[in-house]
Amino acid sequence: MKYFTKEWYEEAQIRSFLIFHETEKDWEDDIAWYESEGLNFKEICKNNLEYSRADLLKYLPASFHSYIQDGTLKTVFPSEELRKMADQWLLEYDEREKAKGIAYRNYYNSIKSSLTQSVIQLYEKSLHDARVTSIEQLLKDTFIMTLDCRGGYHYLTDIRLTFTGVHNIQPTNLSIGSGWLYDEVYLTEKGFEYHVLLDSPVMEFTISAEKVNIEVIS
Repeated sequence: MKYFTKEWYEEAQIRSFLIFHETEKDWEDDIAWYESEGLNFKEICKNNLEYSRADLLKYLPASFHSYIQDGTLKTVFPSEELRKMADQWLLEYDEREKAKGIAYRNYYNSIKSSLTQSVIQLYEKSLHDARVTSIEQLLKDTFIMTLDCRGGYHYLTDIRLTFTGVHNIQPTNLSIGSGWLYDEVYLTEKGFEYHVLLDSPVMEFTISAEKVNIEVIS
């Protein structure tokens, strides 16, 4: 991946930690609702923060670290200082993400006329939220992946992707059940290079091939 990498995805997940309640009354109302459901709001917030602690410390500036270490990033109503820091980080983050999206879209538009229709279809009919159900490589230069697209935006059934003229696959040990998150396509001298960000576990998958065939399995 060049734009939508594993690191990009990790940082995107921590964005929600900097979205705060607008007023103290909203904060108290939320706590009251959780308590009415028999849930401990602050304990849930604490556990969520602990789960993401490493990424929070990795991607947020040092000015946030004391709030992360003592748990007050999400377990108390935010101070004005914290809110201002969060607003500034979110503004800069959103600007970076917008620029990244525009940069890749401009690149894709510049190569689209050189891509085959099947590659264009693969990219433009998003496979987001599809699940990998099987993979096989019967021949050295042929790679087959079957996906369940019922939870996605297109196809809404099983599809089979057959890549031919394959000359690079990284890594080769994909997990059955992995979810398709985001993808990028790049033009190469021998065809195209496809980058996919998968979850369960989060990983980057790259395949270089000459052609791809998309088969809808009814």
